[in-house]
Amino acid sequence: MLSLIWTLIIGGVIGAIAGAITSRNLPLGWIGNIVAGLVGAWLGQALLGSWGPQLAEIAIVPAVVGAVILVFLVSLLTRGLAS
Repeated sequence: MLSLIWTLIIGGVIGAIAGAITSRNLPLGWIGNIVAGLVGAWLGQALLGSWGPQLAEIAIVPAVVGAVILVFLVSLLTRGLAS
């Protein structure tokens, strides 16, 4: 149970970092950050592997790179749909 909580916290922080790097806001606030962090971590580790420092079994550097890509793509899609 505690590992799930840590995973959600790390996912939220990674999503917040990705939002800060791209200067774009995600829908749903912290829930969006957690989802973007976790999906971005999966995407980054699938593309770049599991290298670098790890917290809660998430490789931080590939997770941030994957989350930045995901946040950028989602912001483009939501901006395109809102227009």
